[in-house]
Amino acid sequence: MPAKVYTDKDADLAILKNKTVAVIGYGSQGHAHALNLKDSGVNVIIGLYKGSKSASVARKQGFKVYVTSQAVKRADVIMVALPDMVQAEVYENEIAPNLKEGKTLLFSHGLAVHFDLIKLPEDVDCIMVAPKGPGHMVRRLYQEGKGMPALIAVHQNKSRKAKKVALAWAKGIGSTRAGVLQTTFKEETETDLFGEQAVLCGGASALVQAGFETLVEAGYQPEMAYFECLHELKLICDLMYESGIAGMRFSISETAKYGDITRGPRVINADVKAEMKKILDEIQTGKFTKQWVREHKSGLKKYNKLLKAGEKHQIEKTGARLRSMMPWMAKKNIKGVAASY
Repeated sequence: MPAKVYTDKDADLAILKNKTVAVIGYGSQGHAHALNLKDSGVNVIIGLYKGSKSASVARKQGFKVYVTSQAVKRADVIMVALPDMVQAEVYENEIAPNLKEGKTLLFSHGLAVHFDLIKLPEDVDCIMVAPKGPGHMVRRLYQEGKGMPALIAVHQNKSRKAKKVALAWAKGIGSTRAGVLQTTFKEETETDLFGEQAVLCGGASALVQAGFETLVEAGYQPEMAYFECLHELKLICDLMYESGIAGMRFSISETAKYGDITRGPRVINADVKAEMKKILDEIQTGKFTKQWVREHKSGLKKYNKLLKAGEKHQIEKTGARLRSMMPWMAKKNIKGVAASY
């Protein structure tokens, strides 16, 4: 049975009337939620750590800015818009001591809650509103009178009004214009991690590098390998994004289609799927999260070593040179740039 889709008619923005909402963090998602809610008539304040570079930006965009503890004290609904590995420390030191019965905690990703990195008091509501796209797109679509589809979830419902608050928030950021689906913290967290690791980031980048290496090792020019294994991937991804896999196949040549349906399953075969199941099991049991927490606490040594090794791969040098020949392509030097919170 298809999931119910909630739209504008199912959400009442008045639920947030006469309430103060605090967005803790002003990075990618935080700034988009805050600005959209403000434009929807909601009273929004921002919570940041002392000395945050984002404070001046938030003030210029019309917000009152407080240190996190004070923002939590003043707010009825608190969005924790911080990186996963930062949430536990900030929660323990700044958020938890200032929670009172009747407040609502809101997340855009469920990892810290689902895997018990933070311990919730029983007398608060805990919900999720997770737009399925980056913050800048959440903001842009809202400004265009559209909306980014989103997920909502209710983890604790002390007030018996948690779902209504989640839907009101989703409406305030524009997501009910497109459609909102209900999930759980468990489902959102585990599927999100799996998608990142096995398909969208880990799977795709490893597949591209393996294809590039196969051609170069066989004696083909690295430039040809780059074009065929990385550059043209955008075309295929865009077609799938717009029309699904069947739509992509409709748009490519018969030769490409035949190669797709007969050779693709040889690359992504039963052994690959078995490894995907292992990755999913590591996510479900919490093994991945425990490993990631240990890595973060130990100073990210392995993490940084692996990232640096990837940056030195031949595909990166080849790509940088070829992209410099493409004046129509927007160049982004994003190395070392992280979203501020």
